[in-house]
This record gives sequence, structure tokens and C-alpha cells, in this order.
Amino acid sequence: MKHKHIAIGAIVLTSTLALSPLAAAQTQAASTTAANPLAQADKDFVQAASMSSSTEIDAAKLATANSEDKDVKSFARHMMLDHTKLTAQLKMAAPHGVSVPKDNSDTSLLGSLKALKGKSFDQAYIAKVGVEGHKQAVAAFEKEISDGQDAKLKKAAQDALPTIRKHYQMAQDLAAAKGVSQ
Repeated sequence: MKHKHIAIGAIVLTSTLALSPLAAAQTQAASTTAANPLAQADKDFVQAASMSSSTEIDAAKLATANSEDKDVKSFARHMMLDHTKLTAQLKMAAPHGVSVPKDNSDTSLLGSLKALKGKSFDQAYIAKVGVEGHKQAVAAFEKEISDGQDAKLKKAAQDALPTIRKHYQMAQDLAAAKGVSQ
């Protein structure tokens, strides 16, 4: 009987997603099964953390092509490596049945960076991705630690927070060194 309810729920969910692209986007990042409901705070964290890392990785790839500054490129390479690891750790911490999307970057942010080159790219990248992106990430990880219900996700947030804080400090230092207002 339990399997029948899950199958019916899947059919209802599938038909709902087909009707609503927004619902599909919201559900993609932290979908759950009937056997494993996830608290809203945990769903929000999975969405925020995966989007943050995905955006960091994609923006870092842009930086390697659009920046001419060795310090910006070095920061970008560091972000690419660390955020790839953080994404893997988030996937391992996610409960069974919860999908962690691997590519849900902030497309509007990336779009605003794509056309920029050289110093104008560097300034936008440092301010929007480096400083502001990590400021938001620190807040999301702190919120999961205080409000999250899933023990593995909370632990993943606690384990990753020092790295995210270090990235935020690195971004602030880079901004100061390059004269980018924060």
C-alpha cells in the first residue's frame, strides 16, 4: 500500500512540474520522497549552497578567460577547486532521495559578467561574486547551522563554514588590494 501512495505522489508531482516551470526549478534543488521529507530550512540550504558553489565555479571559469590580473585568476582557481569539493561534500551529506543540482548557477549574475573584460571584469567579479557572493553564502551556512533540521546537512554546513568564511576574507582582501569598493 505504501508503494501505491508513493507512485501516486510521483504522478501528481510529475504532472504538477510539467504544468509549472517555476515549480520545477524550485523542486529540482531539494526534491524529497514521501519516505524522506526535508524541512524547509534544509531545502533552502541545499538550494542556496548548491547555487553558490555552482555560480562560484562558473564565474571562476569566466575569470580565467576574461581577467588579465594574476591575483584575480589565482583567486578564481582557488574558488573553482574549493567549491568543487564543497559541492561533493554537500551531495554526500544530502539525505537519500534529495537531489543536489550540479549546475544551478545564477545566470543573471553570470550574464552580467560575460561581456566584461580586463579591469571592468575584475571589479565586477570581485564585488559581486567574491565579496557579495561569499557574504550571502556565510549567511546561508550560518542559517542552516541554527535552523536546519537534518543532522548531516547541519554538520556539512558546520564543516564548510570556516572555508566559506576564509573565502569571504580572501575576497575582501582582494577587493582592498585592487581598489574595489565593498
